[in-house]
Amino acid sequence: MTYTDYSAPAELYLGRDPQTAYAQGARRFRTAAQAIRFAVEEAAPVSLHGALLRVGSRAYREQELTRLYRSAEFPLPRKN
Repeated sequence: MTYTDYSAPAELYLGRDPQTAYAQGARRFRTAAQAIRFAVEEAAPVSLHGALLRVGSRAYREQELTRLYRSAEFPLPRKN
């Protein structure tokens, strides 16, 4: 996996599919780590199907969000 700046600002789109996620618009987070934690721990599981996280010029989808959350480099405490 390529390096991810967990401290960079991020935009998170959530929805049951990409079209719904874009239509609902982005939630902005001060850090990518906060956005990732919100997506995995607090968002409805169905909303991850169309999820897109933008961190700078990088974009991450559902499976990548989960991998980033489970990564040893993830800087925030996890619920589970």
